[in-house]
This record gives sequence, C-alpha cells and structure tokens, in this order.
Amino acid sequence: MLWQRHGKNGKLRPMNRKRASTLKAGRAGKGPVAYWMSRDQRVQDNWALLYAQELAIARQESLLVVFCLAPSFLGAGLRQYLFMLAGLREVEQDLNRKNIPFYLLRGSPGSVIPSFLRRQEVKTFVTDFDPLRVKREWKQAVAEAVDIPFFEVDAHNIVPCGVASEKQEYGAYTLRPKIKRMLDEFVDEFPKVKTHPFPSHGPGQKVDWKGVEGALKTGGPLSPLYWITPGERAARKALDTFLSQKIQGYGESWNDPNKDSVSDLSPYLHFGQMSSQRILLEIRKRPELSENLSASSFIEELVVRKELSDNYCFYNRFYDSIDGLPGWSRKTLNEHRNDRREYVYSLDDFERGKTHDGLWNAAQMEMVLKGKMHGYMRMYWAKKILEWTRSPEDAYEVAIFLNDKYELDGRDPNGYTGIAWSIGGLHDRAWSERAVFGKVRYMSYGGCKAKFKVKEYIEHVRSIIGEK
Repeated sequence: MLWQRHGKNGKLRPMNRKRASTLKAGRAGKGPVAYWMSRDQRVQDNWALLYAQELAIARQESLLVVFCLAPSFLGAGLRQYLFMLAGLREVEQDLNRKNIPFYLLRGSPGSVIPSFLRRQEVKTFVTDFDPLRVKREWKQAVAEAVDIPFFEVDAHNIVPCGVASEKQEYGAYTLRPKIKRMLDEFVDEFPKVKTHPFPSHGPGQKVDWKGVEGALKTGGPLSPLYWITPGERAARKALDTFLSQKIQGYGESWNDPNKDSVSDLSPYLHFGQMSSQRILLEIRKRPELSENLSASSFIEELVVRKELSDNYCFYNRFYDSIDGLPGWSRKTLNEHRNDRREYVYSLDDFERGKTHDGLWNAAQMEMVLKGKMHGYMRMYWAKKILEWTRSPEDAYEVAIFLNDKYELDGRDPNGYTGIAWSIGGLHDRAWSERAVFGKVRYMSYGGCKAKFKVKEYIEHVRSIIGEK
C-alpha cells in the first residue's frame, strides 16, 4: 500500500533537500530572507516557509513573508478572491505571533516583487512550487530582475513533482510505482514554525483588508458560500470531520452525488490552506484505517491522481488546450470533428444551465450556486460539453471558462487535467469508436442512472435554487 508507516523513532528530520531547487544562483549577502507565498497559503505544514526560516536563522537574519495579489488570475472572480483573502488574513495573524511580518502587495508580480525586494534589502529569496504556466512566467520575470539567490520549494506535493518523474507520465499506472518507491522518503512530520529570533528592522505592514476587498475589480458571481469556511484552522476541522465521520464510506459512494461522502477538502488544497502531506500523516495515525479500502481509495486520489495532475501541467506547456492531448486522441477527435451533433449550445446556454438535459443543468447550477460540483458529475459535465459543441476546441474553451469562473478550486492542475481526461482521453485508453467522441471514453445519462438516483440529485439542486 502507498502509506505504510516508516519507523524513525518519532524523531523529526530536517526538510529533504530534494524539495528545493535553484531558480537563480548567487551569493547571499547580509540582509533579510524573504518567502514569496503563492500556492501554499498557510503557516504550519509549509516546507517553503520552514526552509526560508531555516536559512534566516542560520544566517541570523530577519524573515519576511510577502504575497502578491495579481489584478486578475485565470478568470477567478470575487468568490475565489474573497475566500483566498480570508485565509491570508489568518496567515497574517499567525505570522505576527511568530515575529514574522507579512506584506500584501498588489500588481503584476514580475514588477512588484523585485521592487519590494530592493526596498527591503532582501538578500535571499524563497518561493513555493507551482506548475501552471502563468506562475512560472512570474518567477522567470522575477529571477531576471534580481541579483540574489532565488530558491523554489515544492511544498504542495508529497513527493516533489520534479523528483517523482523527469517526464510527462502516460497515466497513473506509470506514476504510481515511482511515487510508491519514494513516498516514505518524503512523508516526514513537519516541524513547527518557530517564533523568529531575529526581528525585522522595519515596522512591517498592517494590511487594510477591507480596503483590499473593496478595491477588487474582478467579475464573476458573488453568491455567499455558506457550506465552507476559509482558512487553515477551518481546513483542519474539515479534515477531522472527514476522517472521523465520512471516510469509511468514501470508496463505496464516491460516484454518487447524493451521498455526503466526499471530503470537501479540495478548496483548501487548491488555495494551499492545507497540506496533502498533513492529510496523509493524519490517516497514518489512525490504525483503524490501515486496511480500509475507502481510505486506500481516498489516498489514491490524494497522492497519485493529484500529483499526476501536477506532472501533466509541469511537463506539458499545452495543458489547457487540445494541443496537449496524446496523439491518438487528437487524431480521433479530428477525424470526428465534422460529425453531426444532435444538440449545439452557446456559452450562454451552458452557463445558465439551459440544455435539454436536466442532469447536466443541475450539475451546472450547483456549481454556479455553491462553487463546487461532485467529482463524478464533473466528468459527465465535461463530456457532454464535447458532445454539444461544434468542435473539440470549442468544448475546451467552454469547459475551462466555466470551471475556472465558478469552481472554488478552479484554475488548478486538477481541473485542467480532469478536462483533458474527459474531453481528450488524457491518462486513459482508446475505447470503442462512436460519433463525435471517436475513441474517447463516452458517458451517458443512462450510465449515471445505473450508479445513482438521478431524479433525487436533480430535485436536490432545484431545492437549492428555489425551483418547483
């Protein structure tokens, strides 16, 4: 199994140096160490912050944490920005208790971050890992603009992305044995962030959170998300609830949107308010889960499938388009691009849930209203977009737009990879050929009815939106 315990006498080990890579070499001068928090928005269980603090203490320097709020990010709206800002407010409070000042910058990171580093006379810089193209472009721009050592630490994956594999993997079956072989090398208990012994020379910044929220100019829906509370502490409570009350039924009910067996941890993982490694560590502490098939199913999703998504986005620069798909699926979709579609809908039809399919409409409206969609429904939802658009390119555009606009955990490697699997057969195999889909796996309304009570799900969503 992927999660066998390793006996290390309960002693904490320092961070595995394989997590860190050098984005820009240089000689560290006398001055503060700064951590650019981006993907991993938490204080505890954060290898990047721990690494930055270790460097600062070794050099007897102050430690600063900076977050840069970009004016727009891959279609995110107020819903996502407000969830993120609430978590960052908690980060600021927790860092202040540790004698570590927190700075919130606004603007394009490629220009704002270098200016901040010069003003603060930072001499060593650390950031966290993210495989998405825009994040890598930001880091490249910063690296070109500064002349100090610049390090990147994979604090998101349990086995660091670049260590787990040096190439794009064909599927879970090729990545799984690599992760299994290396997992115990990296599943260490986290040290606690220390109260930093070397104070900053400046007064630091007190963030005007209400002013920051008021200045947001992003579009998108703003329906309150009552079902989830943002922040690191809320994430830990959600984990405790899942492990004590819900994980036992996860394996049997994962494909039934009527069952409350999902973890609801995805938004916390997306915004970095919780570490996937912490989740695995907590599961390992519960002996009653050691032979539990539901726990094993959940760990497969948490470790292998999640890290497979990072692998795809890191090694394939076309992860968000049809050009990133495997050759066989591009070929079969191209051969069937002129097939007759029984239904063709506009983006507006899709967005408002105005198709002929009540099940699809329910899934779409649940996402619009709640910022989430059950994982099984996400597959059906994306595949039907392929079936009801004029081309695979149009299907990609619609699916990514809607996912990134409405899903709380959109704009994520999991989302891009899930769309590529659904529309283009990524990490899957060729199936029997049929119209429109070619050899890409097909999902039907009837197939959903065989797995769960479709009418019950539709009625549930209608009750949420107040329809009779």
